[in-house]
Amino acid sequence: MQQLRRLGFFLTVGFSLVLTLSLGSCHQQTANSGAPTRLTVGVVSYDTGTASVETYAPFQQYLAETLSTQIELEPVFNEIRAVEQLESQAWDLAFAPAGLAAIALSEAQYVPLFPLQGSPNQRSVMIVAADSPAEALPDLANTVIGLGEPGSATGYYLPLYDLYGLTLAEIRFAPTPKTVLAWVANGDVVAGALSEEDFQQFRSEFDRATFRVLHESRAITTGAVLLSPTVDRNQQRLVEAAMKAAPASIASDAGYIANAPPPRFEQLIQLVEQVRPLEERVREQPAVLTIETEPTSERHLLRSRLPLPELSVAN
Repeated sequence: MQQLRRLGFFLTVGFSLVLTLSLGSCHQQTANSGAPTRLTVGVVSYDTGTASVETYAPFQQYLAETLSTQIELEPVFNEIRAVEQLESQAWDLAFAPAGLAAIALSEAQYVPLFPLQGSPNQRSVMIVAADSPAEALPDLANTVIGLGEPGSATGYYLPLYDLYGLTLAEIRFAPTPKTVLAWVANGDVVAGALSEEDFQQFRSEFDRATFRVLHESRAITTGAVLLSPTVDRNQQRLVEAAMKAAPASIASDAGYIANAPPPRFEQLIQLVEQVRPLEERVREQPAVLTIETEPTSERHLLRSRLPLPELSVAN
């Protein structure tokens, strides 16, 4: 009887040990599987609303199934909110136009994964009414103009760089590119800046004879899909691999190029940093777009005072 009790004791201890090791092994496999439990994906959708969410739905479902991860899509409707989310690293994955990408890389240490679709030679255009007497940027001195929100490369940083040296009566900030065109069409502003791509897209909603391109900026690269530094390295590799292996239709709907290296943003980051000193003046009336440390006698000089090389658009 005593031997049977001893045998029962050892069997119980042995079973408990095996069960503990098995559970520990399962937990270790789950912990080391690498996939994050949840990813927040940020996109800038301007005024497209629910249409933007629907566009990304196949990508959201694909990534959730591939990584066995909860994917939360967070659309925002202007650059200001997007900048806040990027600077606080609230987005794990972000579909960022060029200006936002430059800010996220330089100020929040995001990692670029893939280029966004679109022209690799994006430009900002300054639009005036077709019958405007303005022939060049200096003709906009002491007038009211419209720009995009801070964070937009083509609506904000590039035009500010090109307008350097001018004094403007007022700068108004439009929440969407379409709003800029409406302001010009209605005579609310003398000129407005937006991307060349947006101009071609939205001008059809107005009389085509309404507008004229006064100025084109230098070219910049397209935006990028960015990954937050809060996502650890093993998880980064899993996310990148899943996005690279996505069916072409899903990548196309989400607006990124899976088989191309990410763009380089060094020179755009430099441009943004050069323009930043002007930001304290842009909401003043009048808006004097010069750097405070310049001698007064030199303030008539235009953007040549900002020593930047030509932007490279090569990936």
